[in-house]
Amino acid sequence: MVVTVPTLPLNDGRRIPQIGFGCWQLSDAQAPDLVGHALKAGYRLIDTAAAYGNEAGVGRGIREAGVPREEVFLTTKLWNDRQGRDATRQAFDESLKRLGQDYVDLYLIHWPCPQRRLFVESWRTMIQIRDEGRAKSIGVSNFTPEHIATLIGETGVTPAVNQIELHPHFQRAEPRADDSRHRIVTESWSPLGQGKELNDPVIVAIAKSHGKSPAQVVLRWQVQIGCVAIPKTARPERIVENVSVFDFVLSDTEMTQIAALDRPDGRIGPDPATFC
Repeated sequence: MVVTVPTLPLNDGRRIPQIGFGCWQLSDAQAPDLVGHALKAGYRLIDTAAAYGNEAGVGRGIREAGVPREEVFLTTKLWNDRQGRDATRQAFDESLKRLGQDYVDLYLIHWPCPQRRLFVESWRTMIQIRDEGRAKSIGVSNFTPEHIATLIGETGVTPAVNQIELHPHFQRAEPRADDSRHRIVTESWSPLGQGKELNDPVIVAIAKSHGKSPAQVVLRWQVQIGCVAIPKTARPERIVENVSVFDFVLSDTEMTQIAALDRPDGRIGPDPATFC
């Protein structure tokens, strides 16, 4: 059965599917089959990045899946060492070529790299690329409220999406609230905490009560807090499982139990203030 994934509105008038297929750590050789499997299961959001080294395989998977291109929401990202006016444009052109696409649906600055002092310059170029129609929407990844305020203050253009690390043990209330104020959709990378969430006793107990897997409970929580989530897996059965989260609802009590799992030290990935 093909799952129909609901969408969320973006602040630029477009819409984004609420569950997507994350391509981090997939090899270029793996990507075509797995992306094709995801699209056939009902996914319509495919998330990759230049730094993942699999854009060619992802693009091939989209072309060969038999799903109309206009139904696919394709995201890729600008890597840190390509920030700057001319470098951003060149990097985007290279990503499009590898993907074998005329456009992407969302182009993100992968990390702010504040030490480089180039993310505003990159953003200005991305606005031009959006206006040319080659990136339908533009956004950021791993940006703090301060970084986003700088972008808006310098250019007047608000990102459509902010993709950040977000899972039950690192729930990111402050950036989520800031994104909401700007009508920015918060998108969760590592929404399952790279698997660490799946053994939590609270998650396991809730999953058992619904006859669902722990991963499905965590992704359902992501949906109910209003985020987009992009779980990654290289196992076809998990691809199907991860998108099958729209036939049950977590109760207020269960949502409160998961909210209590948040920890100040729950971060798994790098700190955006220092990573570059």
